[in-house]
Amino acid sequence: MGAIKIEILNPKALEMIELMQDLKLIKVSEEPISNLKKYLETMRLNSENAPTLDEITEITEMVRSERYAKK
Repeated sequence: MGAIKIEILNPKALEMIELMQDLKLIKVSEEPISNLKKYLETMRLNSENAPTLDEITEITEMVRSERYAKK
């Protein structure tokens, strides 16, 4: 079966999901936090000006585009 990510906006929806889980229609599991996110959260706690995940992604994409443009 397939997996989807759902953002719950209404508490009643959570009740419905729990009911479907009790009826064994669906399986709910928590999304694991990646090691990178854990590391970044730890580093941000100890730094006043740590880059955000978006800033890191932007820099990474820039470096990758420069690297692959050379080939």
